[in-house]
Amino acid sequence: MKKEIENIKKYVRATNYLSAIQIYLKNNFLLKEPLSFDDIKPRLLGHWGTCPGINFVYANINNLAIKQQAKFIFLLGPGHGFPALQSNVFLEGTLGKYYSEATKDDKGIGYISKNFSWPYGFPSHSSPATPGVILEGGELGYSLSTSFGAVLDNPDTIAVTLVGDGEAETGPTATAWHLSKLLNPASDGAVLPILHLNGYKISGPTLMARMSNKELKELFHGYGYLPYIVDGYGDAVYKTMSNVMENCYKEIRAIQAQAKAGKKDPKKYPRFPMIVLRTPKGWSGIKELKGQKMEGNCLSHQVVGKEAKTDGDELAVIEKWFKSYKFEELYKNGQFVDEINSLIPSPELRISDNQITFGLKDTKRDLLFPDISQIQNPNVVPGSNKELISAMRKIGTLFNEIFKLNADRKNFRLMSPDETYSNRLDEVFQTTARVWSGKIEKWDTDMRPDGRVMEMLSEHSLQGLLQGYVLTGRFGVFASYEAFVQIVSSMADQYAKFLKIAREIPWRGDLPAFNYILTSSGWRQEHNGFSHQNPGFMDSLLQKHNNFVSVFFPADANMAVAVMERCLKGRNEMNIVVAEKTPEVLWLTPDQVKKQMKTGVMTWDFASDTNPDIILSAAGQYLTNETLAAVELLKKELPNVKVRFVNISELSANTLGSSQTKMSLAEFESYYTSDKPVIFNFHGYPETLKQTIFDYQNKISRLSVHGYMERGSTTTPFDLHLRNRTSRYDLIIEAFEKLAESGVISAVVASELKEKYNKKTLEAIDYAKANGIDLPEIMNWTWSLK
Repeated sequence: MKKEIENIKKYVRATNYLSAIQIYLKNNFLLKEPLSFDDIKPRLLGHWGTCPGINFVYANINNLAIKQQAKFIFLLGPGHGFPALQSNVFLEGTLGKYYSEATKDDKGIGYISKNFSWPYGFPSHSSPATPGVILEGGELGYSLSTSFGAVLDNPDTIAVTLVGDGEAETGPTATAWHLSKLLNPASDGAVLPILHLNGYKISGPTLMARMSNKELKELFHGYGYLPYIVDGYGDAVYKTMSNVMENCYKEIRAIQAQAKAGKKDPKKYPRFPMIVLRTPKGWSGIKELKGQKMEGNCLSHQVVGKEAKTDGDELAVIEKWFKSYKFEELYKNGQFVDEINSLIPSPELRISDNQITFGLKDTKRDLLFPDISQIQNPNVVPGSNKELISAMRKIGTLFNEIFKLNADRKNFRLMSPDETYSNRLDEVFQTTARVWSGKIEKWDTDMRPDGRVMEMLSEHSLQGLLQGYVLTGRFGVFASYEAFVQIVSSMADQYAKFLKIAREIPWRGDLPAFNYILTSSGWRQEHNGFSHQNPGFMDSLLQKHNNFVSVFFPADANMAVAVMERCLKGRNEMNIVVAEKTPEVLWLTPDQVKKQMKTGVMTWDFASDTNPDIILSAAGQYLTNETLAAVELLKKELPNVKVRFVNISELSANTLGSSQTKMSLAEFESYYTSDKPVIFNFHGYPETLKQTIFDYQNKISRLSVHGYMERGSTTTPFDLHLRNRTSRYDLIIEAFEKLAESGVISAVVASELKEKYNKKTLEAIDYAKANGIDLPEIMNWTWSLK
């Protein structure tokens, strides 16, 4: 045991040295010459304070992996502790496997040090360019939820997750502690959280660091864990940590073995272990500088001795610090000594080379699909109300069939913060259930330990779960109310950044798509009011100018099934599907859906004339219905006017239609002509569509966009359209104006027709006020043009 501890201490000394020089040095990496101003980088970046704790934890995971011959993955919560992570990935040899210059010799040490936080080098935090990383850490709060997602359906995997004490103050982390309650210990892996309390954020203490050990034990016992406290920074802490890590491993395997043997207490959640680790900020670093306390204080959070490039006193203190590690005792003749190499696991056990973190394709876990033509409705009379079908219900049918086909593969999960029933996906409960590892009352429904539906009223937690699940090569969908998915906009942005880089890394696998369903859209949240009306999530992702983000607007249930199949078959992309819960009319046959899916934009012939005088175009199921109602009214009022209807079912940052190829101007004009007026009716904010069509405007006044204008309340569905100028009456009034401007009809005729429909608008408002519902002619409208 003593030799084992001494080896860990030497390993930590080596990685602490490697971490420190990455922050400071651009040459003279082995201090063979006295340290000079020229050796110091011109910009000192990185966070030293958290690095020693990371190195201490990583060394102990290595030790445990060797002793138990077990595979682990490591997720780093503290955002800018990357120098430590890189030191370990370098020392174990994995970095050199994927970066030929990262050899474990003088040149390799120089390579990682010079290139840390250097233009076109390594960033200051974890990134997809680092082997073993599935969490970027540029934004705090997601390490736990991502870890739990990674171990779902990976029964042999233990994710050791270092949660920073600043990170522990975030909302996403606070809810993620509960995710252990959604693990099935018989078929899932486990997460070993290590809460690292080094005391401080950038300029002040953290809340949990000032709690007593007793309070922390009570807190995490209340969360459902078996907490261990590891406290101190002398020799004793090394022995304590080694013992605690081994105990935690045994506790985890015992819980899993009991569950697999059917001996788990069904009335209780399994009590998994977790560790509270207290070590000083900047442990082993500069103790004091210019009369101010450094180690164990917030001043060691980032760079200690920021003026080392120009201040001789600071330079001397840093040189003394570096030499205190006695690196020459640990690295001799171009090689690390045997004591350090003894802490490096065999290649198949190396943490950062665990292949599940690469998302590599496993054909045994590919997703199997049903024949969707058996789910879609083949006989469609466009716009007939004889058969009203909910798009979400049909998607639920698709998911249920996927769960059936993939029951043995365990490769598909549904995340549903707003409840699966509410989202009309409950047909999946014919095959699976909501996962629940605690007590189940006799009156509870659709709950069992092996369920594959993850329900928790925390969008943050479910977003993180799906990130971990997808980044380890499995498939899933995150279904949420459109207005409330906004809470994870920042997480989605971070994932998009991760994916953008991951797509460029040759040794990373083709990741399954990250798929969102946005339902309960604002257009049918008129009963819940203004707070439930927000289509802004798509806008945030479309701003990223990535060619792997698509937003889909299926116009009916048949198209919704095809869109969802396409999204689940996608790789290395993010998809948003805007699908509606209410029963609505069908517009397209399965064959017509196939045709539109190829382009994402299609002229609907049954509602269009050749050589049109005006084009009406829509994206979104409710907006499509309103626009086609406007087309019908326009044809009835002006039979000689030629109208074209164009439906948009896919939108990206770059173009209408598929994100893979930008629609050319010629293609755009094949739908919208080069000179005729076009009125768009868009599901989201008008500005979202305007940014996409801007490049296609050869005459700015001919194109106009209607959409949600932040005018909401508790009202009726049609009145919500009236308030936002997306109603059939608003569209037809503008059509009269544009037709008059282009000389197709006279100004007198346009004026008379506008007055007629302005009166109809007032009638609709008065009827809603008096009756609490919309006019029968609105509610019962069906397409009647032949």
